[in-house]
Amino acid sequence: MMESDAASARGNVPQYSVSEISGAIKRTLESGFGRVRVRGEITELKRYPSGHVYLSLKDEGGKIAGVIWRGSVSRLGLAPENGNEVIATGRVSAYGERSSYQLVIERMEFAGEGALLANIERLRKRLLEEGLFDAGRKKDIPFLPTLVGVITSRSGAVLHDIRTTIERRFPRDVLLWPVAVQGEGAAAQIAAAIEGMSVRGPRRPDVLIVARGGGSLEDLMAFNDERVLRAVAACPIPLISAVGHETDTTLIDLVSDRRAPTPTAAAEMAVPLRSELVADLAHRTARLTGGLSRIMQTAKARLDQAASRLPDLPGLLDTVRMRLDDRGQRLELALPGYVLRLRAMLDAPGRYLPGPDLIIGRRKARLSALVTPSPELQIERKRAFLITAARGLDGAVNQTVQQRALRVERQRLTPETLYSAIRLQKARVEGLGAHLEAVSPQAVLRRGYALVQDANGRPVTRADARPPNGRVVLSFADGERGARLDPLTSQGDLGL
Repeated sequence: MMESDAASARGNVPQYSVSEISGAIKRTLESGFGRVRVRGEITELKRYPSGHVYLSLKDEGGKIAGVIWRGSVSRLGLAPENGNEVIATGRVSAYGERSSYQLVIERMEFAGEGALLANIERLRKRLLEEGLFDAGRKKDIPFLPTLVGVITSRSGAVLHDIRTTIERRFPRDVLLWPVAVQGEGAAAQIAAAIEGMSVRGPRRPDVLIVARGGGSLEDLMAFNDERVLRAVAACPIPLISAVGHETDTTLIDLVSDRRAPTPTAAAEMAVPLRSELVADLAHRTARLTGGLSRIMQTAKARLDQAASRLPDLPGLLDTVRMRLDDRGQRLELALPGYVLRLRAMLDAPGRYLPGPDLIIGRRKARLSALVTPSPELQIERKRAFLITAARGLDGAVNQTVQQRALRVERQRLTPETLYSAIRLQKARVEGLGAHLEAVSPQAVLRRGYALVQDANGRPVTRADARPPNGRVVLSFADGERGARLDPLTSQGDLGL
C-alpha cells in the first residue's frame, strides 16, 4: 500500500532539469520585480580590468549582491565607494550557474542629504591630508587679464551676469566652455572643460571662472566630485569658483585659488574697475607732476646757491689782465737793463787790458831806465804811473758798482717769489724736522725698544756690564721703570 502511494506521488510531481528550474526562477524574479530601487550600504566593492564593478548592498537584516556593467559605469551618477549609503536603481536577475541572484544596477544616488554630507566630509578630510587646500599652492589672480575663460551652462542667468559685469567694469574677451552643471555626466564635463582650458592654444585664458546658480545639495554635487577637484588642483591657470549663492559651500571653493559668493562677484574679482584705474592714474599723475615740480625747484635753488658762491668771472678777467699788463711793463723795463748788463759784461775784459799809450809808456820807461834819467823825467814817469793807476782804479770802481747794482736787481723779489721761497724753506724745515723725528730716541722707543742706563745716567750697552748694585733704569716711550740686572752666570750654571 505504501509503495503504491509513493509511486502515485512521483507521478504527480513535475520534473525539471537544473537549467529549466534556474531559468524559471530567473524569469519569475525579473517579471515579479521589474525595476526596483534598493537602499543600502555599499560593501565588498571590486573593480575588474574588464570595467565591470561588483559590490553588495547591506542593511541591518540582509545583504544583496549587485553588479554594474561597464556600459553603465559612466552613467551611474556617482563613484561608488565602500561605506556609502546609496539608493541603487536597477533590476533583479538570477545567475543560474551559481544559484544566486543579484541586482543589476543602472543608476545610483546617495541615500538622503545625511549620506551626501558624510561622503563630502570623508572626501574633504582625504584631500585636506593630501594638501589640496593649502594656501601656499594657491595662485594669484592677474591684475588685468586679456582673456577670461568661463565654464558654466550656456543657458541661464549666470553667463549673462558675468558678461555684463565684465563689460561694465573693464571690457575683456570672454571664452565660454559650455557644460552641464548638474545631473548625470556633469562632473565629467566640468573636469574635461578645466583640463581643456589648461591646454588650449595658441591663446589660453589668463583666468578661469567656474560658476553656476544656486540649488539643492544634490544639484551641487558635481562640484563636490573628486574628478573636478583634482582637475582644479592641477590647473595651471588661476581659477575662481562661484557655485551657488553666498551660503552655499562646495569642495571646489576650498581647492580653487579664489572663492566668490556669486557669479557677479567672480567677474568683479577677475577684472578691475576701469573708472577706479583712471582715477588712480590721474591721482598718481598729479602726485608725480607735483613731485617733479618740487624736485626742479630744489635743484634750481641749489644751482642758484652754487652760482652765488662762484667768483665773478669779469673780475677774474680784470685781475688777470692787470697782472699781465704789470708783467709786460716790468719786462719792458727789465730788457734795457739786461742789455746794459750784458754790454758791461762784454766791456769788462777790455777795461783790464792795457791801452796803447800805456804800452808805449812802459816801453819808454824801460828804455829810459837804461840811461840815467833826469829828475824831471823821473817826476814825469811818476806822474804817468799815477795817472794810469787812477784810471785802473776808476774802472775797477765802476765795475764793482755795476756788479752790485746787478746783484741788487736780481735780488728784487715779488710777493709770489717771496711766497714760493717761504714755502720752499718751510718744506725744507718740515723735511728736516721729520728726519730728526725719525732718528730721535723717542721714535726708537715708540717702536718697542728700551734705553738701559745705570744710576748715573750712563747707557748700558753690553750684557757683561756691572752697574753699581746691579740697578738700572729702563726708559720707555711713556716713562721710566727701575730694574736690577742678574749677575752673569757661567756656562756651567746655564747647563752648557
